[in-house]
Amino acid sequence: MKTWSRAAFLTGLLVCCGCAEGAKFVQETETGGVVAYPFKETGHMVSPFRKEALQMIEKRCAGSYRIVREGETKGLRRISGVVEGAQEVVTLRQWGIQFQCK
Repeated sequence: MKTWSRAAFLTGLLVCCGCAEGAKFVQETETGGVVAYPFKETGHMVSPFRKEALQMIEKRCAGSYRIVREGETKGLRRISGVVEGAQEVVTLRQWGIQFQCK
């Protein structure tokens, strides 16, 4: 029963943490910038935050932009709690899109 409770707690925590933050500007310049968003093991292309990130880029560039580079960025680490005297660390994966306005 203890193992099941721990697994349910961690699953719930990962779901909440994965949804806690959406897409955000990591860097902005006069001609472009970088937007990052969290994604899960299913992949960065199916993340609901990818659409949000592309909408942010489109708004920033008034519709006309080009993606310069994209890839996985350094993830965030959070301590989820203490279980049986040991800290459990959760790493959230992030995907970054570097863009340039046309």
